Amino acid sequence: MGFNKRFTGAAVITAALTVTAAGLSAPASAESVANTEYTVVAADNVSTSDAAAAITKAGGKVVATNDTVGMFTVLAPQSGFVEKAAASSKLVGAAHRTAIGKAPKKEQPGDVEKEAQAAAAAAKKPGGKKPATAGMDPLDDKLWGLTTVKSDKARKVNAGDKRVTVGILDTGVDASQPDIAPNFNWALSKNFAPDKIDIDGPCEVASCLDPVGTDDGGHGTHVAGTIGAAANGFGISGVAPNVSLVELKGGQDSGYFFLEPVVNALVHAGQTGIDVVNMSFYVDPWLFNCTANPADSAAAQAEQRTIIRGMFRALTYAHFKGVTLVGALGNNHEDKGKPRTDISSPDYPADSAYDRPIDNSSCWDLPVEGPFVIGVSALGPSLKKSDFSDYGLERIGVSAPGGWFRDGFGTDTYRTNENMILSTYPKKVLQEEGTVDADGNVVPEAEGLVYKECNAAGKCGYYTWLQGTSMASPHAAGVAALIVSAHGDKHGKDFGLEPWKVEYILYSSAAEHACPTPRLQTYLQEGRSEEFNALCEGGEQFNGFYGFGIVDAYAAVTTRAWWEHR
Repeated sequence: MGFNKRFTGAAVITAALTVTAAGLSAPASAESVANTEYTVVAADNVSTSDAAAAITKAGGKVVATNDTVGMFTVLAPQSGFVEKAAASSKLVGAAHRTAIGKAPKKEQPGDVEKEAQAAAAAAKKPGGKKPATAGMDPLDDKLWGLTTVKSDKARKVNAGDKRVTVGILDTGVDASQPDIAPNFNWALSKNFAPDKIDIDGPCEVASCLDPVGTDDGGHGTHVAGTIGAAANGFGISGVAPNVSLVELKGGQDSGYFFLEPVVNALVHAGQTGIDVVNMSFYVDPWLFNCTANPADSAAAQAEQRTIIRGMFRALTYAHFKGVTLVGALGNNHEDKGKPRTDISSPDYPADSAYDRPIDNSSCWDLPVEGPFVIGVSALGPSLKKSDFSDYGLERIGVSAPGGWFRDGFGTDTYRTNENMILSTYPKKVLQEEGTVDADGNVVPEAEGLVYKECNAAGKCGYYTWLQGTSMASPHAAGVAALIVSAHGDKHGKDFGLEPWKVEYILYSSAAEHACPTPRLQTYLQEGRSEEFNALCEGGEQFNGFYGFGIVDAYAAVTTRAWWEHR
């Protein structure tokens, strides 16, 4: 029996928080006794020692343990181990930590984030202190998302509190970027995802563990800038320009996010008191993890059950440790409560996907469909739902600017970069993509797509446009961080705000937005097929396109919640 998709939070706790202990142990000697690495999850109410014994019996060798969520890194034979682990009453099952084979760089469904490039190629209040405020930066006039969520107004009241920490669970964060550096928290930042040569290419360092403060994928740095780029008179500023940014590298350079690094990052966030974590990804290799999909082999079913249980435990643990969890709803242009056939899984190794009809009651897109995660849909400058954005009454929380390259049909703004989201990006990645040359200059073909800004000291930062629910989620995470900053409480040595309170203010302060007329939104004139047609269900106060509304930073920092003294 799998989890019921519509479990309440209380019901999830019973199933999820059953294996607890000291936390993540140091890896044992990793001399290879087998040639495949797995992530194994213990069954409920099973001790670490009993689970380890069952792993050994199944033919595996434990090389690292996360006692908090009953998760193990295991070396075992390429064939047979998944089936043996699934057969053990002591284990939920095993999932390949990295699959056998070689795959190209992962792309989100539809490869929506860089549509412009493709088109071009084709053609708590501070105790007794005044809240920190901030102004606007030179490139902020290009950030329509910033004004849409009213960060420009909010920062005149509260621009964030440095004690508030936002975890960027992503591909890394380039801390050398001049807009990121002032707010980067070195003490809490950590890399949980060593490079894998078969998917990430040669390791940059001998340990294959990239140094903290680097990002060889770019995605995490873009997310970080939207959340908290400093308002320092340079480049851009973020939604919450005075909060602290924490790198939680759980994604590979290639863009894949595997179970173990993600779970370890969430546990770290809970253990270190991080206030908000942004998750703009899904856990590979399955877009939907199903408990017993008839289209999947027994081994594939067991792997997905392992991912579901591991993620449910980690998300629940982080939530009850005070972490507000914000997630991108997804770029597959579908109603999350009425999923289409999945044609993209597994996405690793290459060319292994097959058609998988999805049963909504027993399949989850993780982490956004996991417990306690605030799901965020994407909208364009017109406030119309972006064509690529997932939606639906079942999983949406709020909507936020995610960009939409094709917005503004019939006007001069149609198919322009300015419809997307501009944010920070690593120079190294831009050079690898060919938009910045070896001397650090933007190539002529990328003018208007990439921006270079240098300060008086000669330190330069780079910025580029992207679109996706990956860009919408950090707008909401930034507002969540402002909520903690403005409404947080001091508990002993700690400053923060319980996630349920953050969520309540985020939802109640959001700007309500009714469904469009007609409710069946089509994108045929923008060049999309009928598959993109989307039906908006619900009323103005809550509906499948906008949830409780478009996040509103100003309303969030100026509102007084019912529990606050009046």
